[in-house]
Amino acid sequence: MFAYQDTRARVDVAFTDRHGGISGGPYASLDLGDGSGDLRANLALLAESFAGTADARVALMRQVHGSAVAVVGDRPPDDAPEADAMVTAHPGLMLVVRVADCVPVLLADPGRGLVGVVHAGRPGLVSRVVPRAVDALHELGARDLVAWVGPHVCGACYEVPDQMRADVAAVVPEAYAETSWGTPAVDIGAGVAAQLATAGAHLDLPVEVVTVDRCTREDDNLFSYRRQGKASGRLAGVARVRP
Repeated sequence: MFAYQDTRARVDVAFTDRHGGISGGPYASLDLGDGSGDLRANLALLAESFAGTADARVALMRQVHGSAVAVVGDRPPDDAPEADAMVTAHPGLMLVVRVADCVPVLLADPGRGLVGVVHAGRPGLVSRVVPRAVDALHELGARDLVAWVGPHVCGACYEVPDQMRADVAAVVPEAYAETSWGTPAVDIGAGVAAQLATAGAHLDLPVEVVTVDRCTREDDNLFSYRRQGKASGRLAGVARVRP
């Protein structure tokens, strides 16, 4: 079920793999997207394993490859906000970000009990969704951050047209890459890491970056839109402050 887990003080974080759920076919088995129709059941299994109860309060968002950051209260909103990042200061709330090749980023100030999740694909990298999430946590009182950069398509696999690479690199030079077969590529993980460093320096906010070095396109234990096409499930990044 978990590709990675970590605990810092009262903060728990994890990235899922594709195992341990109920979905079948190309979505087997822990699909946390909408394709299989099993989201509710698979979320309950995830909550049971991650938080110790299938009834944990779970906050989702409607991800649109934008830069909006939702500040979530003690209870998840009735309708998932249209956003690509969420932050909260409320213990017990389980924040979930879902991806298939984009970068899931988990943020926390463990000492102050603040957490956030971010969906950072190529458009989100250009629109600076990660720095915006860092800003939002800083406004909530964060003074020392840990950032976990989860499994995503690596720069050696993320082929794009040459002009697209140039457009991204004009905003985030560190994202300029080449595939292992010699064509233009974007390294969104490197771009996210660079933006985390810059955002932290701008706010005088120390940021420890932890990278989970697994490529979704290369690893059959993870979902990948690039490898599977439209019939691809979604893995998740999850963060919470224990109540």
